[in-house]
Amino acid sequence: MQGSTVLITGGARRVGRHVGRRLAERGANIVINFRASAAEAQAACAEFEALGVGALAVQADVSTAPGVQSVLNAARARFGAIEVLVNNASIYGRSPLAQVTEADWLNNINVNLLGPCYGCWLVGLHMRERGRGKIINIADWAVDRPYVDYAPYFVAKGGVVALTKVMAKELAPQVTVNAIAPGPILMPPDFDAATVTAVERAVPLGRIGSPEDIAQTIIYLVEGTDFVTGAVIPVDGGRRVS
Repeated sequence: MQGSTVLITGGARRVGRHVGRRLAERGANIVINFRASAAEAQAACAEFEALGVGALAVQADVSTAPGVQSVLNAARARFGAIEVLVNNASIYGRSPLAQVTEADWLNNINVNLLGPCYGCWLVGLHMRERGRGKIINIADWAVDRPYVDYAPYFVAKGGVVALTKVMAKELAPQVTVNAIAPGPILMPPDFDAATVTAVERAVPLGRIGSPEDIAQTIIYLVEGTDFVTGAVIPVDGGRRVS
């Protein structure tokens, strides 16, 4: 990974920022995008640069093709190429079916599905032209066992699973495309203690996952293998079988 360039959408905070830090520690230059959180993005870049690598924050809406293209252009201008793409940007929110609006559907499809589609398409073609690259999408463990009241979210995340398999074939053999299906990693801030405890009890390994669990899986896909593509890897503590 030393000297390579990694693009992480939604990389200014939470899991994306932790992944960026871990990859920067391994010598990768980090490119992140932001829509409004400029201060967080600049702080993340300062953190990455302190580890001795290059870092770049680009303001863009990566739920649009022009937004993804602008990030790709900026990354190429600064670092020459992108070797790794992590499609991490996502939204999550409760949407009871009787109250769902057209905007709910569009927001989820645009951010959670079309964003990764545009990344796989535009960055994937860039990688294929260069002869190598790795793409990691972020799906969700519960796509096959969706919760009630989250229809727009799970429809979009289900699309990410299909996208991963399609792009693995489209971009082979130069580019590998895989997805991670996280279980409970970071709890929403509105979860009370009782809810968090209930989530922990539902996980066979008895704990909520951490951003480090996701980061280590990404490191494996980037550095540990060149013979895995089209896979959806659950990182859920066994939640899918409980």
